[in-house]
Amino acid sequence: MTGKTAPSQAHARRTVISVDAMGGDAGPAVVVAGIALSAQKNPDIRFVLHGPVEQLEPLVARRKPLKGRVEIRDARDVVTMEDKPSQVVRSAKGTSMWSALESVRSGEAAGVVSCGNTGALMALSMLRLRKLPGVNRPAIAILWPSRNPQGFNVMLDVGADIRADAQDLLQYALMGTSYTRNSMNIPCPRVGLLNVGTEEHKGRAELKEAYHLIAQNAEKANYEFVGFVEGSDIPGDIADVIVTDGFTGNVAIKTGEGTASLLRSAMREAFEYSVLSRLAALLAYTSLSRLSKRIDPRRVNGGVFLGLNGTVVKSHGGADATGVSAAVKLAFLLAEQGFAEKLAARVASAVELAQDDATSAEADRPGDSDTGSTK
Repeated sequence: MTGKTAPSQAHARRTVISVDAMGGDAGPAVVVAGIALSAQKNPDIRFVLHGPVEQLEPLVARRKPLKGRVEIRDARDVVTMEDKPSQVVRSAKGTSMWSALESVRSGEAAGVVSCGNTGALMALSMLRLRKLPGVNRPAIAILWPSRNPQGFNVMLDVGADIRADAQDLLQYALMGTSYTRNSMNIPCPRVGLLNVGTEEHKGRAELKEAYHLIAQNAEKANYEFVGFVEGSDIPGDIADVIVTDGFTGNVAIKTGEGTASLLRSAMREAFEYSVLSRLAALLAYTSLSRLSKRIDPRRVNGGVFLGLNGTVVKSHGGADATGVSAAVKLAFLLAEQGFAEKLAARVASAVELAQDDATSAEADRPGDSDTGSTK
C-alpha cells in the first residue's frame, strides 16, 4: 500500500483528507484508530496518511473500515513537540507534517489534520500554503460549548500569534464571522471583543481602536457587533464569535479544558463516596451521561487555521481516537462546504473595506479638499 497506487473512480468521488499520522502524543496507533472511526461513520471520506510506511501499514491493515480507503505516503522524519518552529522551517522537508501539507498544496487533498506541534504546523502552513492576500496574521479558531441555540461559540485567536493589533482583530472578526456563518448556518453572527470589562473606556489602546473598527464595518460585512465581552461571556449567549489575541485565547482555552477535567473528576469522586451516592449516580445515569458529553472537550477537538490558502485543522496533541475523529469530521465538513474559497472571498472583501475606509479618511482630512488644498 503505497502512494503510487492510483485511486479508483469510486474513491475519486470521495472527499480526501490528508492526515499527519506522527504528530500525536500517543503515536500513530491513536491517529489510525481515529480515522477508522471517521471512515466507519462516513462513507464519503478517504485519506492520505503520512508517516513511516512500515509503522502505518500494519496499523491500517487491522482496521476494516479503512480497507481500500487509505493511501500511505512514506515520510521518514517527524516534527516533535520540542522542535522550535524556526528550526522546523529550515529542516522540515521529509517530515510527515510537511508531506501532509503538500497533499493540500498540490490539490490532492481537500484539507489536512495534524496533532503535532502547533507553532511548527502554523509556520509550515504559511510556508507551503501561503497566507490569503490581505491577511497579516492567520488565526486559530475553536468551538467553545455555550448556551447559544447552536450549542457552541467560535473563539479566535487561541494561539497562532500572541500579538494582535487593531487591524488584526478586525480581520479575526471577519474571518470568525465567515467561519460561523458557514459552519453553523447563522446568517448574521453576533461578534464580541474580549476585554477586562464591557465599558468602552476599559482595555488597552489597540482594543479600543479595534472596537471602533469592528463596529464601523458591521453593517458592510453583515454581522452584529455586541461590543466588549468578558471571560464569563465566552460560554454564554451574548455573542456567537469571540475575538481576542492569541495569548489571551490560549490561556482561556487551556483554563476551560482544565476546569472541565476538574469538574468531571470531582463529580466522579462525589458519586463514588458512599453506597447512597453510587445509587444516586445510577438513578441519574442518563442525565450525567448527557452532561459528560456536553462538557467533553474531545467532541470539539480541532482548531481551524483561518487565513490560509487551504483548510488546516490542528487536533490536540493528547487527543484520543474520539478526538482525532472529531478533528477529521471538522476538516471534512469544511471541505464539503468549500469553506476555503468562501473565506478567501470574505478576506478579499475585508481588504476592500479597509481600502474604502482609508480613502474616506484621506478625503476627510483638512486641507485635502479641492478648495482647501495648498498643493
